[in-house]
Amino acid sequence: MNRRTRPLPAAIALTTALLATACSSSGSGDDHSPSAEDSPSKPPAATAPGTPGTPSDTAPPSTPGTPSAPGTPTPTPTGTPATPPAPGTPSAPGTPGGGTAAPPPSGARWQPTPGLTWQWQLGGNVDQSVDVPVYDIDGFENDASVVASLHAKGRKVICYVNAGSWESFRPDATAFAKALQGSDTGWKGEKWFDIRKVDQLKPLMAARFDMCRSKGFDAIEPDTIEAYNQNSGFPLTGDDQIRYNRMLAQLAHERGLAIGLKNDLDQIPALLNDFDFAVNEECSQFDECDRVEPFVQQGKAVFHVEYKVGTDQFCAKAKSLGFSSMQKQLDLNAWRKPC
Repeated sequence: MNRRTRPLPAAIALTTALLATACSSSGSGDDHSPSAEDSPSKPPAATAPGTPGTPSDTAPPSTPGTPSAPGTPTPTPTGTPATPPAPGTPSAPGTPGGGTAAPPPSGARWQPTPGLTWQWQLGGNVDQSVDVPVYDIDGFENDASVVASLHAKGRKVICYVNAGSWESFRPDATAFAKALQGSDTGWKGEKWFDIRKVDQLKPLMAARFDMCRSKGFDAIEPDTIEAYNQNSGFPLTGDDQIRYNRMLAQLAHERGLAIGLKNDLDQIPALLNDFDFAVNEECSQFDECDRVEPFVQQGKAVFHVEYKVGTDQFCAKAKSLGFSSMQKQLDLNAWRKPC
């Protein structure tokens, strides 16, 4: 259940599984409106068509829902040697100008706590003027200087990477064998990973996490990590997903990085102790926010957004639960309306 795909209804999911088995917020609370140059600057493959433009200071935000037609998104080791990247995989893919930040000292992994306000921007040049303690930005498209600049302003920075599906527009795309790529995710240029093949995916994910560490990020937001309840093209099980997600958490922690569980509500009880925070989309719209509350109960932040539901409809409950909540547009540009 993420901004790209939602879980299949139970009946469809069951049918799909059988077939697969047989066949194979700012401190002031004000809205933040970006300037013209903050509009998404992703390559063509990374811009979802039909996404509303950024509203003006006075115009109410558009409220796009999860798209039904395919598009392309522009959308988060200490003491252990880094796993070398697979052949053909750059150690810091997509790093303009490089970046060699030292890993954090042992025991210093960031632990985000409930209620921290945040900015999530995957589209366009990062607007660094938002006065919040946490930023979540694209790991490939931002170099070490952006992270360092945000750190100089006292921000913690989360590295967004896709950990569950292949993206044709990433610089390391050729490192992922065809056999790892399954069905389309519904977004142009993306295919689900066969997460059962942990031995092949682990070094590739390690290379991506090394990139995040080398640029100085504090944490990782791994996207599309609930393929087991999607039409992935593979007969994946919940156990496959838990094994894969725990592998991702281990890789992050070995590098001194915090890691968030992105959606995957059904597996929160099993994965709660493995992840340092949660990133959730649309739990209010689908009346699921209570299911994410265990993170707060353990003193861990829940970074939450809604796209279609207005702040007047979800902020009261979100605040009562201790969530870090705001309204965003689906293309995740600089615009935000925090609780």
